[in-house]
Amino acid sequence: MRSPQIFKSYWQGGFECADHINRHGERVNLLQETKHDLRIVEDYALLTELGIFTVREGICWSNIEKSPGIYDFSEVLRRMRAAQNSGIQQIWDLIHFGYPDGLFPTHPHFAPRFEQLCRAFARFYTENSSEELFVVPINEISFLSWLSGENRGTVPFATHNGWDIKYHLCKAAIQGIRVLKDEVPDCRIVLVEPLIEIHSHGGCPVELQKRNEYQFEAMDIIGGRMCPELGGQEEFLDILGFNYYWNCQWRGEGDSLCWPDDMDERIPVHQLLLKAYERYGKPMFISETGHFGQGRAEWIAEIANESRIAAEMGVDFHGICIYPVTDRPDWDDLSYYSNCGIFDLDAECNRIPDMAYVDELRRQPEFHTQREPVNY
Repeated sequence: MRSPQIFKSYWQGGFECADHINRHGERVNLLQETKHDLRIVEDYALLTELGIFTVREGICWSNIEKSPGIYDFSEVLRRMRAAQNSGIQQIWDLIHFGYPDGLFPTHPHFAPRFEQLCRAFARFYTENSSEELFVVPINEISFLSWLSGENRGTVPFATHNGWDIKYHLCKAAIQGIRVLKDEVPDCRIVLVEPLIEIHSHGGCPVELQKRNEYQFEAMDIIGGRMCPELGGQEEFLDILGFNYYWNCQWRGEGDSLCWPDDMDERIPVHQLLLKAYERYGKPMFISETGHFGQGRAEWIAEIANESRIAAEMGVDFHGICIYPVTDRPDWDDLSYYSNCGIFDLDAECNRIPDMAYVDELRRQPEFHTQREPVNY
């Protein structure tokens, strides 16, 4: 039996909120780069006009913690107020790749500082909102572990250290979830991980299967299925989000299967969703997806159809989050924009709709249905 609808709208929008230190050693803050922090009312109005009433946001830990244990949530509060006035439901990322200066996952102070953040945010939220709290403790642990522990993309700029970073991120996430549940027992924990498929490139089939299992390790640890010494619990696997982009399928060590050119080799998305659902049996949604340039409309049409098939096959499926809503600069070259949003940006960050994308979204049957979410 399918669960009641969780989110206010099936279609959702995500706002870029990465605030990490990039591979040049420079702090980025895409919330500020896109001026979403200043144009929040406009951005929410654009979404509600499209029938989108659920969004993903991030608090930007590096910005709100002014010194250890001292927080300024005033900018977050402005976004909360805008959501309340617009009828928008928010899902909050506490870590979307960034941490305060001097912190990184294997640092001895990392988990305790993250616990403090979770407690402070939970108390701030309950003091300022009567809406149900949806929270992503740490976004894309698997990707962040690779980026910072294997690819030197952010602190601690390591290689051959991905597993250790993943372990410590999961440790912090588990401790943070316990604090969130202690402060707000009915909060909804949303775990977000990439959905990928690595294809054979002439290597060992057993090794290939093992590598494809890496994508599930973070959820398995947080759910207590791996590394039980960290204290994960099955109940922490509350709502599961999976991020899926064109480059989430590749051969061997990273030869991406291009979309749509390599369609014969790619595994249909509904099969990947079904595999994840068979593993966990939890409510699921696509927590990030989108394309760039001229392919945006075609991409979202395919994802919508594949998600529909997954739901028809029995997946407890609850929506699709278009990511990002507005175009954004590249982390490592802030002068380069990829035209990947529902709205492109001009030099003054004015929002310019990609009409082919918008028209395709409006053609989708689920786009015209606003739901009142039901607790269960």
